[in-house]
Amino acid sequence: MCGIVGLHLREPSLYPRLGELLTGMLCQVTERGPDSAGVAVYGDPRWSPVGEASVSLLTGDRTADDVATAVRAAFPEAGVVGAGQTLVVHAATDPGALAAAVRETVPGAVVIGAGEEVAVLKGVGHPQALAAEFGLAAAQGWQGVAHTRMATESAVTPAHCHPFSVGTDQCLVHNGSFANHATIRRELRAAGAVFDSDNDSEVGARFVAAQLAAGYDLEKSLKLLCERFDGFYTLLVSTRDSFAVVRDAIACKPAVVAETPQWVAMASEYRALAGLPGVEAARIFEPEPEEVYAWQR
Repeated sequence: MCGIVGLHLREPSLYPRLGELLTGMLCQVTERGPDSAGVAVYGDPRWSPVGEASVSLLTGDRTADDVATAVRAAFPEAGVVGAGQTLVVHAATDPGALAAAVRETVPGAVVIGAGEEVAVLKGVGHPQALAAEFGLAAAQGWQGVAHTRMATESAVTPAHCHPFSVGTDQCLVHNGSFANHATIRRELRAAGAVFDSDNDSEVGARFVAAQLAAGYDLEKSLKLLCERFDGFYTLLVSTRDSFAVVRDAIACKPAVVAETPQWVAMASEYRALAGLPGVEAARIFEPEPEEVYAWQR
């Protein structure tokens, strides 16, 4: 049992409140996943300055100053922002080049997100405490997803937390378990994928990233996932311009969606949506089994 929340803002006047609203949603699903938590925020200028790439990473005991010194050997103007157990590096380059520089100059670092819009923050601990540690309430932006984890398939470490962000500006959060993840992991590895954890959810994220890289849109990529993956799941997947939800064939894991002209939100339980502005006038529904619901920026 894990908790998922996500918020896609359509109304720019709400962008300054993204972190505040997302924090309130996250704190309503803490008991669904008390082990650890993670968030992905799209468009916050602290972590993703306009015109720069950002890379989120786990570095163990290395400090922000240590990482800044190392990365500036490749990008002298790079900035490093601390967010609890995660560091976010940004520089005026493309995400691939910055991620490669981080891996080269900070040996042992685990890259947990890269893009021009997204910052991914993860940590072990109580989700409410982690939200404060991340400084989530002060975040701005147009989209965010978050996850609280109750581990069933793999270790409780920051690297095993959701969201899994394995493609540029892409994220996946998952409530449930994939029964055939080992088989699909072998197939993805044979095609060149490199994994950072043994979490079954990372397999789903890398499968979706592979479909997007092959040219499919997000809706088709999730339909292909439904064809290939066995198990119980509710997934929320985001990209720099999309926000999508899908459930397994028997809709075993809970999900509720609320939609207004100002925003679209999804959560594992309605109470996570109850504090959103204008929710009393929202269209509220449960996603149907294996139907992909997608919204575009």
